[in-house]
Amino acid sequence: MIKKFQASAVAKVAYGLLFLLCLLLPIACSQQSIGKPITVAISPWPGYASQWVAMEKGMFKDEGLEVKELFFNTQTESDDTFVTGKADLNWVGMPNTVPQISRDSSIKVIFQCDYSNGADGILGRNIKTAADLKGKKVAREDILFEEIMLRKYLEKLGLPRNQVSVLNMSAADSAAAFAAGKVDLAVTFEPWLTKAAKEGKGEIVFSTKDTNLIADVVTARAEFIENNKDALVAYIRALDKAIKLIKEKPDETAPIIAKKLGVKPEEVADQLAGVKLYDLEMNQTISFNPANPMNLYDSLEFAARIAKETKLIPQMIDVQSGLDESLIKSF
Repeated sequence: MIKKFQASAVAKVAYGLLFLLCLLLPIACSQQSIGKPITVAISPWPGYASQWVAMEKGMFKDEGLEVKELFFNTQTESDDTFVTGKADLNWVGMPNTVPQISRDSSIKVIFQCDYSNGADGILGRNIKTAADLKGKKVAREDILFEEIMLRKYLEKLGLPRNQVSVLNMSAADSAAAFAAGKVDLAVTFEPWLTKAAKEGKGEIVFSTKDTNLIADVVTARAEFIENNKDALVAYIRALDKAIKLIKEKPDETAPIIAKKLGVKPEEVADQLAGVKLYDLEMNQTISFNPANPMNLYDSLEFAARIAKETKLIPQMIDVQSGLDESLIKSF
C-alpha cells in the first residue's frame, strides 16, 4: 500500500513537471528565435567587420537570431547573390546599390556600416600628369564605385576617360596585376591596396581619405523588411554591440577580422584605420539625417548622378525611396 502511494506521488510530480515544461517550452522557443533564418551576402572589406564579430561572438544568437553568412571573395559575387534573391541582406558599397535600385525599386538601404576613409584607392607608378597616364593600362572591377573613383582621379589629372585602356578585373586581381607590373594603374581597396603598393614599388596616387566619396551599407528588399522588422531591429542591435566591442577591445576582435580579410591580426589596426565604422547612434544622427552634411541621401544622389551620366542607369532613381529609415528610427 505504501509502495502504491509512493508510486502515485512520484507520478503526480512527474506529470506536474511535464505540464510545466509544456507551458514553458513555447516561451523558451520564442526567446531563442525571431522569425526565419537571415541569409547575409558579404565580401572582404574592413568596414564589414561588425558582421563577422557579431557572428563569432554569438551576438546574433543572443538576440534570438539565426544568421547564415554567405562569404564571397568579390563584391560582384555578393551583389549577384543578393539581386538574384539568394540572400536576404547584402553588405555593399553605396554606389553599387544604384544600378540595383534602378532595376528593382524594392531594394532599400537600411544601415550604414562605414565610410571609406582611405581604404579605397588607386595605385600608380611615376604618374604626375595626364601625359604620364595617357594610353596606359588601368585595372579595375566593373562596379560603379570603382568607376567613380577612376573618373574622379582622371578629372583631377585632366585626362578624358577614353584616353586609358581599362581591363576588368576583381579588386584582388587588379592589385596583383599592378604588383606584377602588368598594368600601370589599378583601382582596388584594402586588404590589397597598401600591400600591392609596396610589392609593386608604386604608390597610392588617389584615395577616398577625407573625400566622403564611398559609403558602405546593408541593403534589403521592402517585402523582407516589412515581414521581418523585429528580426532586423535585433540584427542591427547585434551589429551595434559588435562595433562597440571592436572599438573597446581591438586585441580581442582582431583575430576574427583578420581571418576574413586574409591578413595577420597585427595588420587589422591599419586596415580599420582606412574606414570609419558607423554604430547605431551615428546612423540616427548622421546617415539618416538629411540635415547632416555626411548624410546618405546626398551620397546616394551623387552616385546616381554619375551612374546616369555614364549611362549605367537609364534615368535617375528615387533617392528618398532608396533609403528606409524605419528600422533605425524604431530604437
